[in-house]
Amino acid sequence: MADFLDNTAQTKEDPLRVERAFLVGVQTATMAAGEAEELLIELTELVENLGIGVVGSIIVKLRQPTPATLVGSGKVDEIIGEARLLECDVIVFDEGLSPAQQRNWERISELTVIDRQEVILDIFADRAQTREAVLQVALARMEYSMPRLTRAWTHLSRQRGKGAMSGEGETQLEQDRRIVRDRIARLKRELVEVQQHRGVQRQKRRRVPVPTAAIVGYTNAGKSSLLNALTGATVLAEDKLFATLDPTTRQLILPGNQKLLVTDTVGFVRRLPHGLVEAFKATLEEAIVSDFLIHVLDVTAPSVAEHRQTTLEVLGELDADSRPRLTVFNKVDAATPEQLHRARLLVPDALFVSAVSGEGLDELATHCTDLIRDTFGSAELLVPHDRYDVVARLHQVGHVQEEETLDEGVRLIGRYPPAQHGYFAPFVVTS
Repeated sequence: MADFLDNTAQTKEDPLRVERAFLVGVQTATMAAGEAEELLIELTELVENLGIGVVGSIIVKLRQPTPATLVGSGKVDEIIGEARLLECDVIVFDEGLSPAQQRNWERISELTVIDRQEVILDIFADRAQTREAVLQVALARMEYSMPRLTRAWTHLSRQRGKGAMSGEGETQLEQDRRIVRDRIARLKRELVEVQQHRGVQRQKRRRVPVPTAAIVGYTNAGKSSLLNALTGATVLAEDKLFATLDPTTRQLILPGNQKLLVTDTVGFVRRLPHGLVEAFKATLEEAIVSDFLIHVLDVTAPSVAEHRQTTLEVLGELDADSRPRLTVFNKVDAATPEQLHRARLLVPDALFVSAVSGEGLDELATHCTDLIRDTFGSAELLVPHDRYDVVARLHQVGHVQEEETLDEGVRLIGRYPPAQHGYFAPFVVTS
């Protein structure tokens, strides 16, 4: 049991032995036709990202959920039979399972049974690298595991006593719950400290105000590749879900020497566990505080419309959906004419780029410059010759469009953040 807790209460007894998975998709009456198949394809990729092979799958049409096992008894027998025939180690449900349903499935099947949420938690745990991301994942997994602790103590169920003399299993369970509650409290305290430290770093950046943009979008849409292509960065960019979880900020020099700080954020996914949205609010905070968003979509993805809607919904949960936003369809170098046409119908004013070939990146940079201009506005300044520190500051924190040396001083036309207006106001001629 100690190992169970030390591994943030992971439910699999030995992940190294889990090699073959059987997936169960669920098509409910409220889902669109074919949606279960699309979600099952996505679940397959999620499971394979854990290094587990998918050897079989089934889609269950569900009219009414069964409280004990989600699906009816006939389907339970069919699913277990298929999983055993294929010698599977784990059954993975695309639909969320309650702790009781999970316990019932494992008791009946004698196999490990998990759901989509646990798969995503395991992937996040495997990918997290910075201290903050590690803490956030650990917190989400602890909160997920709390109601599932009894799974580790079912072998002691017959040892329970009566009245005040409760058995070993019950006593140990209460101890473990207390341990998990204490660890949750400690993780939350540590996260507050890490977030305060990151807040200090952000304030230091704000002392030299530079416009900021956050790249957001569905996982594997090519956000990191786009950041690398725009800024020359070397952020990890792999063709797999959640390749990187930690936000990375790089400086982009736009036309006219305009500076822009661009941050790559964690990708979204359909049915993202709500606990992870809460746990990663600090990581996604860059999307909240940025001046505008660059919403990246994979133009070749069959479910690109659903990917767009998922991202918008998560942004809504973060109160970031009102931010100015550029929609960018990536991977046009691999797109068919039909896919490009579908994308134009979905978002008529979107931009089309390729992080691989560089197509459309100049147009994206121009649009970023236009957004900054609209946000910061433009002003004409006349700075005396003895105040070249003002000229230097405008170059540092803003953007100089024109500069001319006159007898009475230096005439400039440029933009600067609203927070700097008090500093530059004495020199403004027109705005």
